[in-house]
Amino acid sequence: MILVDDAGGLIPAISHSPWNGVSLADFVMPFFLFIVGVSLALAYKRVSGRANATKKAVFRAIKLSILGLILQGGYFHGINNLTFGVDITRIRWMGILQRIAVAYLFAAACEIWLKGDDDVKSGFSLMRKYRFQMMVALSLTIMYMALLYGLYVPDWEYQISSESSTDSLKTYSVKCGVRGDTGPGCNAVGMIDRKLLGIQHLYRRPVYARTKECSINSPDHGPLPADAPSWCQAPFDPEGILSSVMAIVTCLIGLHFGHVIVHFMDHKDRILQWMIPSTFFVVVGFLLDISGMHVNKVLYTFSYTCVTAGAAGLLFAGTYILVDVYGFRCPTMIFEWMGMHALIIYILAACNIFPILIQGSTGSSLRIMC
Repeated sequence: MILVDDAGGLIPAISHSPWNGVSLADFVMPFFLFIVGVSLALAYKRVSGRANATKKAVFRAIKLSILGLILQGGYFHGINNLTFGVDITRIRWMGILQRIAVAYLFAAACEIWLKGDDDVKSGFSLMRKYRFQMMVALSLTIMYMALLYGLYVPDWEYQISSESSTDSLKTYSVKCGVRGDTGPGCNAVGMIDRKLLGIQHLYRRPVYARTKECSINSPDHGPLPADAPSWCQAPFDPEGILSSVMAIVTCLIGLHFGHVIVHFMDHKDRILQWMIPSTFFVVVGFLLDISGMHVNKVLYTFSYTCVTAGAAGLLFAGTYILVDVYGFRCPTMIFEWMGMHALIIYILAACNIFPILIQGSTGSSLRIMC
């Protein structure tokens, strides 16, 4: 994400896809959720007390959510504005760390409470032992798809500051009246967020502003075309409520991959248990995309879940072969270090805290010199 944030504007191919499709940046979030699931299987390999373990998991999730709220809720206004504080009427409730916290908490609860007593001797016995976790993942997927494709989305409107005056507001009306639409303006994901969170609490720089309909310089940000749709400037949260349901599913898929490490000791068995579902997910995801259920990161569609989880599994298996089977550890040392300090690196670099600190100290020095 640091690479995307710094170079995405210069190299659109590595930046987020404007809507349907995937680019390099669109794999980052599901890969992280996937590895969170893997790590949970190792962390809760043995649970001495379920209630105490659940309490700790809840506390961790709350801390992560609060940190995300501070970093992305509007307290820091960017490297070009050294003010701080937040307007509570416009604070952004959801965000990257909040989504990770939700997925982590659900997966941790499943691992703590939904384990069978079956002995694991094969892939089928592994599935039987964790059948209740799989039922949770299946139920979440069915619920998500039923809401995404079944909810009716009525017409709606929003207000933004007028270009001529920052004090006046301009109202835009978005015509919908549809069911099952997955376009930027009339999807159920955005409607649920507008109803439950409030449109004033959503992300104000949506990725669909880079689409051809909304940008003359697409896929870069640019001036609005003369015939731009009315939804082009509407807030939309890429880490919204409904889309976070499938983020939980990605974390549960990673949890299954972690179970393979716990219950299978042979390299070949582990690799086989990873490669089969990973290949299956990738194939199913692309087939769904071809059939019309598009791969879409912002909506976190089922096809996107399959493609990214499968890709994460393949990369995970490849890294395991490289490091654990063949012993090539030196080339991965830098990634191991970054993985052990991922949160602090994300906070300092991807959230602009480090540039703000540098700019603040530089500004103070200049004021002293003057």
